[in-house]
Amino acid sequence: MGKAVIFDMDGVICHTNPFHSQAFRFFFEKRDLFPTEEEFQEHMYGKNNGYILSHFLGREIKGEELEELEFEKESLFREIYQHHVEPIPGFMPFFHSLKEFGFKLGVATSAPFANLELIGGRLNLFPFLHSALASEHVTKHKPDPEVYIKTAKNLGIDASDCVVFEDSFSGVTAAKNAGMKVVGVLSSHTKDQLPECDDYLQDYISITPQIISNLLG
Repeated sequence: MGKAVIFDMDGVICHTNPFHSQAFRFFFEKRDLFPTEEEFQEHMYGKNNGYILSHFLGREIKGEELEELEFEKESLFREIYQHHVEPIPGFMPFFHSLKEFGFKLGVATSAPFANLELIGGRLNLFPFLHSALASEHVTKHKPDPEVYIKTAKNLGIDASDCVVFEDSFSGVTAAKNAGMKVVGVLSSHTKDQLPECDDYLQDYISITPQIISNLLG
C-alpha cells in the first residue's frame, strides 16, 4: 500500500505569511482599513479568504464578489512574492530524501492554484508530486478534512498511512479530522497555539525520512 507525506504550503514549504500580510495590508489600505498584526494572527493566518474578507470587511463576502476580491488580493501576493520564493531551511533536501525513501508526496493548500503554480514551479516540485490540490479543488475548506481525504485518495494511500506537515490551527485540525498523523511546523504559531501534534519542528534541517516512518509505526 505504501506511505505518504502531505505538505500544506503557506508557512510549511515557504514562509509566505509576511508577504500575505503585506498583500492584505495594501488591499485593506485601499479600503481605508488598517488591521493590526494581532488581528492578522487571530483572523488571517491559516484561514481561507472567504472568512478573512468577511471578517475584516464586516459583512459576508461570497459568490462572485468573493472570487473578484480574492483574485485582487492573491494577484497582489504573487506580484510581491515572486521575487522572494524561498523554501524553509532544509525543506528541499528533506523533500527529495522522502522521495528516495519511497514515500508518495502531495501538497494540499487552502491557497489558490495559481499560488501553488508559482511556488511549486519555482521550486520544481511538480515532477515529484503524486497529488497537488488547492482551494479550487474542494468545496469545504480546512478545518474540514476534505482536502486531505481527497489527497489520500489521489495518492492511493490510507489516511492512517499519511503524515501531514501543517502550521495553522485549522490545518492541523483538518489533518487530524482526516485521521492522519501531523507534524506541526512552528513558523507562525507556537506549540500552545496549535492542537496537539505528533511531532514539531522549526525547520527541516534535522528531520529525516526515518523519523517520519517511525511516526507511522
